[in-house]
Amino acid sequence: MNFATLDLNLLRVLDALFCEGSTVKAADRLAMSQSAVSGALSRLRNALNDQLFVRQGNRLVATDYAAAIEIGLREELERLEALLAPRATFAPQTAEGTFRIAASDFFAELLMPPLGDLLQKSAPNIRAQLVDLVPHDYVASLEHRNADIALIPDLVLPEWVNREPLFHSPFHVIARKGNPGIEGLKDGTRMPMDIFCALHHVLFSPEGNLAAMGDAALTRVGKRRQVAMTVPVFSGVCRAVSESDLIALVPAQLASKVADTFGIRVFEPPMEIDPALIICIWHKRSDNSPMAAWMRSQVFDLMKALDVED
Repeated sequence: MNFATLDLNLLRVLDALFCEGSTVKAADRLAMSQSAVSGALSRLRNALNDQLFVRQGNRLVATDYAAAIEIGLREELERLEALLAPRATFAPQTAEGTFRIAASDFFAELLMPPLGDLLQKSAPNIRAQLVDLVPHDYVASLEHRNADIALIPDLVLPEWVNREPLFHSPFHVIARKGNPGIEGLKDGTRMPMDIFCALHHVLFSPEGNLAAMGDAALTRVGKRRQVAMTVPVFSGVCRAVSESDLIALVPAQLASKVADTFGIRVFEPPMEIDPALIICIWHKRSDNSPMAAWMRSQVFDLMKALDVED
């Protein structure tokens, strides 16, 4: 038998014949004509090289070969039916699984705490994991890190990736409360350009770059800053600022979140910096995955509440 050319619809006919022992009753079961069932039986006999059934009075009796495959055939058909059945309504309270989020540690502060609280209350058996982005190639996080979603700045994406805009993030300047370089400045005001450029900076850069969006904005007005160090995680940037006279440009939402914890003050930057648009990306293959779709919607709701546009 050449399985590649076998019409799988014939297997449904074979199963009905096993159940009914009659081409007439099998036809009724399948809503087919008796002649169509007889034709299907003939094709099955040719394909499987066996009579399959012999007539005994008014009933068809399975041959030894057919009897040997009856139970296995029914099990496989039931397995296929379950596989292709419409998805049941997703129930977060009883669902189990792991959902991996590729993102910077910015989201350890702003996403994971409220997401953890939400999951404990609504989906206690779903585990959320925050993993690092693939350096230099954020989209690859969906493949190489097996992430379900990635949270990244907006960029051009390949056609197999879906995106959802989440929030705009302006940049603010942070400095420790006792930093002598900011003496006399009021919280929330614009830091003067001469102070911003005179003080040394700590820069967030997982790749160790010495320039970022703030430097491009400075260049446009003919200025430059002094980068004293780079740190690959935002928590390290905030810690370095809180324990030194360094300052830093960080996302506004993060600055607001950690100001009290780290004992830092927050200012507007002296130059205009376009707010970064943060998006969620995921592989199109998981569009219809019930758990992934539900988790994405929870992340969307939590993150869109952060939207700020200066």
